[in-house]
Amino acid sequence: MLSSKSHLATATRFLAAGAALTLGTLSLSACGGSSTTPGASEGTSDEKVGVSLIVKTTTNPFFVSMQDGAKKAAEAENVDLKLAAGKADGDEDTQIQAIENAISKGDKGILITPNGPSVVDALKKARDAGLFVIALDTPPDPADAVDITFATDNFAAGELIGKWTAAQLDGKKATIALVDLFDDKIVSVDYNRDQGFLTGLGIDTADKKKNGDEAKTGKYTGGKGGEYEIVGNQASQGAEDGGRTAMETLLSSNPDINVVYTINEPAAAGAFEALKSAGKDKDVLVVSVDGGCTGVNNVKSGVIGATAQQYPVKMAELGVKAIVELAKTGNKPANSEGLDFFNTGVELVTDKPADGLKSITTTEATDICWGK
Repeated sequence: MLSSKSHLATATRFLAAGAALTLGTLSLSACGGSSTTPGASEGTSDEKVGVSLIVKTTTNPFFVSMQDGAKKAAEAENVDLKLAAGKADGDEDTQIQAIENAISKGDKGILITPNGPSVVDALKKARDAGLFVIALDTPPDPADAVDITFATDNFAAGELIGKWTAAQLDGKKATIALVDLFDDKIVSVDYNRDQGFLTGLGIDTADKKKNGDEAKTGKYTGGKGGEYEIVGNQASQGAEDGGRTAMETLLSSNPDINVVYTINEPAAAGAFEALKSAGKDKDVLVVSVDGGCTGVNNVKSGVIGATAQQYPVKMAELGVKAIVELAKTGNKPANSEGLDFFNTGVELVTDKPADGLKSITTTEATDICWGK
């Protein structure tokens, strides 16, 4: 557990963490050697490297921050950056068109937060055309559909908020509502966070790549342990209005819900509004994942009990630098040890710390705030 420190100490610690995430720290092959693309150009300082960043949507501030990080890196690295986005979370068609555009423009690489499995064939086409493809935030399925992914360990993020929830319950029965991302497609960020949360709470999951197939009642083993009941899973599309509708549906099934997991902070904000309208906002633990400035402020004000902070700006910066490095030297980054992606880090954010569980305060999280 971390105690509150001065802003200077926090900034110093984050700068040190950020330094560890710069491209220079990326190992160049799984065995520690150099992985080089044959025929990579030497490159000159006045040559611009073409890169397309394709995010899920610009209605979510998480992806706007990612775009901001990419713009900053592109300016520093002499990159010709093109921006594209789905019309909504889950819009695969617009992303596929943006991939096609990147190929036709002769870009060196693509950075993408995949909106679903349908983009995988288009990504293969891009790689076959010689583009270096990097996923950000959301690893595709299969993971090797891209050259590398820079992302949060989403299972670990879910596990952190699950462990915190178990500690706060203090042995009381958990009546759980799960506000997920989709119900019409399967993406790894969705099931990893959901299943990580349940695992952290101490509930056995069945298929770790499938939401909603665990036992609906039983005992959780996290914290002091106790009885649990899962009311159900509802999709939110990662949006505030979707979170509100999902929570209303779940409350209609069981008004005694006292634990709410949400896929992200916009969905958490919507769920809280539904709880407030039902007069339940004082009696329910709401937990989430993101760690944006608005979400951290919602933790501070009590809307969200705890969140897991991730770093989209760092993901984008590293992605841009990786493509530039590849264009100039042929050197390719490699995954973090034991993972099928490069882990950009996660921190538990709460002002109600739990014994034995490392966390940072909302003051510290605001100083970091998505890696700004």
